[in-house]
Amino acid sequence: MSTDARLMLITRPGCHLCDDAREALARVVAVTGDRWTERDVTGDLELEREYGDRLPVLLLDGREHGYWRVEEERLLRDLTTPQL
Repeated sequence: MSTDARLMLITRPGCHLCDDAREALARVVAVTGDRWTERDVTGDLELEREYGDRLPVLLLDGREHGYWRVEEERLLRDLTTPQL
């Protein structure tokens, strides 16, 4: 996945909510054409401290968009609404 992606999903192995988030994110980007990346907190103490108890976390343009679940309708709206 490209590094110029607007979306980043922060995850950890064995996380069933992370699996659900990947599926939701795939549905959204199938509509918008956006790209996304994924970062695993395993071995990254800074990410683990920041997000460890809230995984998965979705970042949009470097800012936290949500955690635990991907709100598909909200994300679609935020990806398709022009930035001011």
